[in-house]
Amino acid sequence: MSKRMRAGMVAAAVATATLAGVATAGATPGGPGVTGKTIAQTTVGGKDHILRRITIPAGQGTGWHFHDGTLYGFVEEGTLSHFDSACKSDGVYEAGSALTEPSGAQNVHIGRNLGTTPVVLDVLYVLPHGAPLSEDAPDPGCDLP
Repeated sequence: MSKRMRAGMVAAAVATATLAGVATAGATPGGPGVTGKTIAQTTVGGKDHILRRITIPAGQGTGWHFHDGTLYGFVEEGTLSHFDSACKSDGVYEAGSALTEPSGAQNVHIGRNLGTTPVVLDVLYVLPHGAPLSEDAPDPGCDLP
């Protein structure tokens, strides 16, 4: 994803949220020190569009989960290692990379920071109105690094 395209996506989400009224939430994903900050939020056509900045410290992860809608992410800093519930890597995303997480309980996954610096992600959640940001899922017993 080009910087121009990413900037446009973020600007559109922020502008839409500003027109509809910005809400904030203090939800925090995953392991110790993992934080999430809502930047903007709006509802359009029965879908919640939530723009968040997520920081994952070195050695931490999001916890096993899935989403009821699609997520679009952009790695600002660090390297995100992504694993599916079959214990296989389904992507390694370095700074400047974009990723998409599909919806549904069949798409259980975990994001891990296996590096030595924080991973910083900008994530646009597109969820059914009122759905939680994520749904916890049991650890499938993977022996991940």
